[in-house]
Amino acid sequence: MKPLAITPGDPGGIGPDLCIKAAVDGELDGVVIADAHIMAQRAAQLGLVIRIENSHAYNPNLTRGIIYIDHISAQDPENPPGLSLTANASYCLQCLDHGMNKVQAKNYSALVTGPLNKGNIRDGGFPNFIGHTEYLRDYFDRQKVVMMLASKEARVALVTTHVPLREVPDAITQTEILNTTEIVIHAFQQALQIPRPRIHVLGINPHAGENGHLGHEDDAIIRPAVTQLRSLYPKLYINGPLPADTAFTPEMRAKADVTIAMYHDQGLPIVKGLGFGDSVNITLGLPIIRTSVDHGTALELAGRGLASTKGLIAAISAAKTMARQ
Repeated sequence: MKPLAITPGDPGGIGPDLCIKAAVDGELDGVVIADAHIMAQRAAQLGLVIRIENSHAYNPNLTRGIIYIDHISAQDPENPPGLSLTANASYCLQCLDHGMNKVQAKNYSALVTGPLNKGNIRDGGFPNFIGHTEYLRDYFDRQKVVMMLASKEARVALVTTHVPLREVPDAITQTEILNTTEIVIHAFQQALQIPRPRIHVLGINPHAGENGHLGHEDDAIIRPAVTQLRSLYPKLYINGPLPADTAFTPEMRAKADVTIAMYHDQGLPIVKGLGFGDSVNITLGLPIIRTSVDHGTALELAGRGLASTKGLIAAISAAKTMARQ
């Protein structure tokens, strides 16, 4: 199998720290797409000894203490830890573009991304940047992709992603629910090798609308979408709309392989609450495999040696598993 492509994300955040610490522990199984000077400088700041090697020398049996670099030059290679520089916004996206190209060209098997500072990317000359998920969607010219956060305890896929809460109800349509769920079904069958995924679909209002007393979207939009999905996939268990406040009890989680949430903060806090640091952000519906850590840049921890590598290692493990399948 080809090596993974790993982008550390914001050079001022903890992404470089995680790659370096994972390399020291022999758990950085892939090639890092980054500025070699930034990585070497951060290792010195952390007081950790690593060897920088060119990506062409990659040896999966020789990873402890080594970072294999596919070099991209940063606009400001002296970027200090804890500071997100707008000057390096373009560099962050160049690393991402390079990784996507190389995975699509089969030079790498999958893409693992570290955390970006969304506001810094926008302020650095890319005002339309919303997040990794949307950027990958547009880059590959996909009408829709799906953000799914997965841990050992739960998997949650989103109908809408980085949408302000005020705009969510208007963004929820039968078509969006159908498209989201179909992408999830196909991804589970192909990349996750679960031929008959069991699916729970959440409502949007308290108590899933309480029969129209607490909002009309559940009965007018979500329920007909679930009915249509059952007709399209008669062999699958698809249940909803379900009240979100009881959908994640242990008994309910045991009945489903994935829960379809209507918006970002309806489902993701559950997954992170059950296993923060162990959950993985997976983008479904792309022509490549992409996983990511479940946390942000944590600028306050950068360069201090305090950041945990659990999330990065989980994202690497998930990407390898999906690539093999």
